[in-house]
Amino acid sequence: MSIKEQNFAKAEMLIRKPVADVFEAFVDPATTTKVWFTKSTGRLDENDAVEWTWEMYGHTVPIRVKSIDKDLRIVIEWGNYGETTEVEWNFRSLDAGSTFVSVTNRGFVGNDEKIVSQIRDSTEGFTILLAGMKAYLEHSVELNLVGDRFPRSN
Repeated sequence: MSIKEQNFAKAEMLIRKPVADVFEAFVDPATTTKVWFTKSTGRLDENDAVEWTWEMYGHTVPIRVKSIDKDLRIVIEWGNYGETTEVEWNFRSLDAGSTFVSVTNRGFVGNDEKIVSQIRDSTEGFTILLAGMKAYLEHSVELNLVGDRFPRSN
């Protein structure tokens, strides 16, 4: 298979909380700002546009919510400078107290080297997000994984 045929990043994680709680954590910036971005212009609602900001990096990304199926799926388009990709979260209830979350980011553009770099960065980023969300939802612990990913040197 060529890079073009494998043009997606994927991360998955079991979170031991009910699907309604996990889904709500991803659409509500009151929770998401504790584990991922630091500021949002609003919650995720179908056909809305919001911005997410990572203040520690001085970076803001526009988000367009394409679809939301409560407790099942969130699809957004995000990116800057005309290079947007699609991110899809799928939520599968395994039992009353646990949820399997799958995140796929697709639609990277550029030459093979650039696409591989974007896939690697996206896989890493969404793995960090899922690990941070798991720690927060299961144990109320804020790990600061995103902020610690690129520490400033003195």
